[in-house]
Amino acid sequence: MKQNSAAVEDLLTTQREQVLAEWRNELASTAGGRSLSSDSRETDELINAILVGVRASGNTENFDDTPWNHVRDVLAGLSRSRAAQGATAAETSRFVLALKRPLFAGLQRRFGGQPEVLIEATWEISSLLDNMAQYTVSTYQRSREEVIARQQQELLELSTPVVKLWDGVLAVPMIGTLDSGRTQLVMETLLQRIVETGSALAIIDITGVPTVDTLVAQHLLKTVTAIRLMGADCIISGIRPQIAQTIVHLGIDLEGITTKASLADALSLAMKRAGFVVTRGKAAAALPLSATLGAAD
Repeated sequence: MKQNSAAVEDLLTTQREQVLAEWRNELASTAGGRSLSSDSRETDELINAILVGVRASGNTENFDDTPWNHVRDVLAGLSRSRAAQGATAAETSRFVLALKRPLFAGLQRRFGGQPEVLIEATWEISSLLDNMAQYTVSTYQRSREEVIARQQQELLELSTPVVKLWDGVLAVPMIGTLDSGRTQLVMETLLQRIVETGSALAIIDITGVPTVDTLVAQHLLKTVTAIRLMGADCIISGIRPQIAQTIVHLGIDLEGITTKASLADALSLAMKRAGFVVTRGKAAAALPLSATLGAAD
């Protein structure tokens, strides 16, 4: 083990409790009034992990090596926890960097009379904590990206519900931009619901789709083709005048696909195809106001 690494180990062994106390005080007063303090378990766990890493590696230079696995695991857990709690990457890294002052002070107390050892040990512990802080930022970013990806997937599922309008009739109200990923999700969900319900007709309503270009039209055609391969038919509703003109100008061929201006028109046609007849019944006569008040009494 290097002399400076031995000095770090000696410090963490002989002055552990004092370093921990000073670190917690530093955490409580850092970040401009926003506390970075944590419970004693987090600080204890990280100090113990650093001590294990120093003993196992004999140096602090190669933070990516196997002896530092435990430290990286502790930091990863800390970063994921802080990300879930809404802390920023900077706040998470400052949690680690707040350990510098207590360790530097401890080294000064321990090796103040040995300048060479003090300088080397200070540089080594500074480099180690910088690597640890950088690792927390990287892990935090990955955690946030995973959260964002999961939320995007959940939003996609919420924004493309498959609704059963009538026996044998399903509808998918599309809202927002229709891209490849969303089309795939709509297709999978709709085909699964067709199998589950035995529906023979599906309505894709694009009233909420702001624009239709060649790519969007291709996505719709692929979905219609997949529905037909399942033995069902499809109606596209929500064809507004602007969208109709765009489709014509782009030369998009929707021949063979039934289209309607509104979801109501599509539902009416779907029910006719299914053999249902909708008739308007007589409205119930309204009761006189005096009769209503009498009934309330």
